[in-house]
Amino acid sequence: MTKIRIAVQKSGRLNEDSLAILKDCGISIDNGKDQLKATSRNFPLEVFYLRNGDIPQYLRDGVVDIAIIGENVLIEKGKDISIAERLNFSKCRVSLAVPKGVTYNSIKDFEGKKIATSYPNTVKDYLASKGVTAELHIINGSVEIAPNIGLAYGICDIVSSGSTLFKNNLKEVEVMLTSEAVLAVSPTISEERKELLKKIQFRIKSVLQARQNKYVLMNAPNDKLDEIISILPGMRSPTVLPLAEEGWSSVHTVINRETFWEVIDELKAAGAEGILVCPIEKMVL
Repeated sequence: MTKIRIAVQKSGRLNEDSLAILKDCGISIDNGKDQLKATSRNFPLEVFYLRNGDIPQYLRDGVVDIAIIGENVLIEKGKDISIAERLNFSKCRVSLAVPKGVTYNSIKDFEGKKIATSYPNTVKDYLASKGVTAELHIINGSVEIAPNIGLAYGICDIVSSGSTLFKNNLKEVEVMLTSEAVLAVSPTISEERKELLKKIQFRIKSVLQARQNKYVLMNAPNDKLDEIISILPGMRSPTVLPLAEEGWSSVHTVINRETFWEVIDELKAAGAEGILVCPIEKMVL
């Protein structure tokens, strides 16, 4: 049987988030400790655990068919590789930072300065777009120490919470790009494996939709139904069922988590009672 080969980061937060979404998609992975490759028990899929920076080349060479990878890595090393899905997790920024004691005015402050980074192509492109020329020190590893030892004026690195910059007495001064995990596809993927990719994409979309929404049930007086229904941003229209008590109905709908609390406040003001909120496991549109 043909299996689709997926690469994930071998360790770290992206590894955990990648395996979690595969699990939510109903794909069980036999994942032994320190394995470089694992197989799914219930889907024709093999998982390769690889260094993040190596994944674009493996995709390019056709060693793996798809990969869950940070968009920032593709921008740096794999602009020729297509993205099938944005996954809405492992979000971060690629930013420029300088020591806290430095007075920073604009990107022009980096003119002629040294910048330590693991993302030379991203930095070059960004500085070129701003008309700035700087000297780059390419470091594979922790770049945060570079300004403190006099190696560079500033750094370019991934920023999530900013705690690493804070610990190293640095401040974020320019956000060059924002990134999230994406599902990337090899340019050499076969037609047979494209069919398996479609199945995975269908499952991923269902999981992501479920994560973005909540299932809401409430009791509503019949004389307030029209007003309450007008508030609801349902998928098509809410489900309305009569209650045993005359003059009341049960209203069922789906609400996006981004606007959830605002909608709940409006519903309560309109007369809705007994509002019950449930998580959604999967959402097939």
